[in-house]
Amino acid sequence: MKLSFKSLAWLLVLTLSLLIPLSAVVAQAVYPEVIPLFDGYQPEGIAVGYGHTFYTGSLNGGAVFRGDLRSGEVEMIAAPGARMSVGMSFDERSGLLFVAGGGTGAAYVFDGKTGEMVASYQLTSPPTFVNDVIVTRQAAYFTDSFQKQLYVLPLGPGGSLPDPADVETLPLGDGFAFTPGAFNANGIEASQDGSTLIVVNSSAASLFTVDPDTGEASAIDLGGDAVPNGDGLLLRGRTLYVVQNFLNQVAVVDLSPDFSEGEITGYLTSPHFRVPTTAAIFGDALYLVNARFDEIPGGQASPTDTFEAVRVPIE
Repeated sequence: MKLSFKSLAWLLVLTLSLLIPLSAVVAQAVYPEVIPLFDGYQPEGIAVGYGHTFYTGSLNGGAVFRGDLRSGEVEMIAAPGARMSVGMSFDERSGLLFVAGGGTGAAYVFDGKTGEMVASYQLTSPPTFVNDVIVTRQAAYFTDSFQKQLYVLPLGPGGSLPDPADVETLPLGDGFAFTPGAFNANGIEASQDGSTLIVVNSSAASLFTVDPDTGEASAIDLGGDAVPNGDGLLLRGRTLYVVQNFLNQVAVVDLSPDFSEGEITGYLTSPHFRVPTTAAIFGDALYLVNARFDEIPGGQASPTDTFEAVRVPIE
């Protein structure tokens, strides 16, 4: 069959009309590399919730924000108060967001949908710094940078919250390096089954495994390497990502099956890093928040200071 010029022209128009929606879908699927956060609210923690939702907080005032990794839109869901929001972890069972309270010595739990604070726990008394948290099926574990101990919120069926009287303090064993007055335990992660915790010690530039039942701790042998400026941790299988804040990079550590040894296999970075602190993962990328500690002391952001979340692809 021989097509006329007019028929070919209509065929071309039809083809283009089919391609345009497809290209629009592809364009919408591109996730932004940088997501501007609220001015004046210095972030430290980040967590991914349901779908492409993410959360971050503020060292000054403890406000909590919810954003969309795809659209880049961000909204405040919990107003600031006499709080700090440092590290955070989202529990998919309950939809609750657990937040470390820094110098307040507290832990806060928010409804990830409404932003309502559903519980608060006074873990310890200042001076202290409750730095980070990881939620497992058994409990939420919080680090303290100035005391040689973790705090444990035992969780019930479906991630139900404990009574304040049931909160536990877990002393760290002699195997955990500790320097009084220094910034010690920082980021924390857990194996998939919750049987092993991993903690980075910022002062010692080292990683440690911790038994969540006994507190027994052992250094992870990195073959002589170290992780200076270690901050947030993210574990994916046996690959551990260690955020090195002032170095503006993320160390990639390949761990042995029992987590007793590891090898730094590379580093991730971005031209958009401005002292990133913690990381969350979504798909094939890490998302990190810039705290700008080289320019702004923790919790002292001014209303005009700008902050952002940065996307970094991983293999």
